[in-house]
Amino acid sequence: MINFQYARANDVADAVRMIATDPTAKFIAGGTNLIDLMKEDVERPSGLIDISRLPLKGVEETSDGGVRIGALVPNSDLAWHPLIEQRYPLLRNAILAGASQQLRNMASTGGNLLQRTRCAYFYDIATPCNKREPGSGCSAIGGINRIHAILGTSESCIATHPSDMCVALAALDAKVHVTGPAGERVLAFTDFHRLPDSSPQTDTNLHPNELITAVELPAKGFPANYSYLKIRDRLSYAFALVSIAAAMELEGGTIGEARLALGGVAHKPWRDSAAESALRGQPANQTTFEQAADILLRDARGYEHNTFKIDLARRGIVRTLTQAAQATPQSQSDKKIR
Repeated sequence: MINFQYARANDVADAVRMIATDPTAKFIAGGTNLIDLMKEDVERPSGLIDISRLPLKGVEETSDGGVRIGALVPNSDLAWHPLIEQRYPLLRNAILAGASQQLRNMASTGGNLLQRTRCAYFYDIATPCNKREPGSGCSAIGGINRIHAILGTSESCIATHPSDMCVALAALDAKVHVTGPAGERVLAFTDFHRLPDSSPQTDTNLHPNELITAVELPAKGFPANYSYLKIRDRLSYAFALVSIAAAMELEGGTIGEARLALGGVAHKPWRDSAAESALRGQPANQTTFEQAADILLRDARGYEHNTFKIDLARRGIVRTLTQAAQATPQSQSDKKIR
């Protein structure tokens, strides 16, 4: 473990002032990802700014019928909050699909958005990694890349974003509230994370001196027809090979509004408006779902060990959309795909 300075922020303004004076410091709340990275010598912050006591732990309704979630709400509290259970069960199920109960007790909402990739080469400082050391190369492209991306990749990086919660937030059209020295701003969730392009070391469009304060959900939560399917190598405590968040509104047997997002396949939660448009106004049947899957995966590219993900994702999309249409969401208690 490296040497670092530790300080506790008293309020949001204090946290922003502290990070502005030391841009190489890091905010810490639950620490479920950052501490691991520091132990592995991947992250070497000069200081840790403890924000765990800031007043950002509320879940409250907004004036337009949505819900505002404080950045420090623990994942476990969020999953079992009555507003989330009743109105946004897709988000609840995605959270319950991730990590272990112990980690969910510690992990924060804002921290979940800032998780870094679980690529083994990123964690291994003895190997080249453009995300860790820009310009050094990507070991995964010619290495063991079974868990890596099939969408939105670049010659610089094929790592994936590990979060389950973020896939549901992308599908639900969430917004991210941040604050910094220049004031407050709001980012659409689909614009928050970045694709790797030539600068994979930059995961998000959050400025280095900004703090996430809240995530806001719109009024529409798709509480009837939804499902979150996570396909992984084992039934618990594993990151997704492919995950799918699907939600829709049905008018008889016809799809009205539709949402579809993938996890485990790209550098960010993957959502494509063209696939959602292909669902709207169509009958809720297998043919429609297969067409949407083909559109969503039209630019998918496999590498030596992960080509299987393309077909796995296609079949997973059809399965998840079917579950959503039938109002039989994937169980997060036994996790077996039925």
